[in-house]
Amino acid sequence: MRFVLLLAATASLPLLLTADTASAQNYPWCAQYGPRHGGRNCGFVSFEQCMATVSGVGGYCETNAMFRPEGRSSARKSRRHRR
Repeated sequence: MRFVLLLAATASLPLLLTADTASAQNYPWCAQYGPRHGGRNCGFVSFEQCMATVSGVGGYCETNAMFRPEGRSSARKSRRHRR
């Protein structure tokens, strides 16, 4: 039993060492499929793409409040003068 566990741990080690870090998707448009408890999909690059998805199934598109464009820092730097 110990040998099997050791073998499994040894075999999975190369997979763990080569794994990349996960990166979140960041898109500016969300599709809301129902008024109260419907699904929500924030995976759209353009408003037109979002509208094409909800057409025929109902719902609406809105801007993604969590969207942060690449290259911009979300934290603002404040200027403080030291004395």
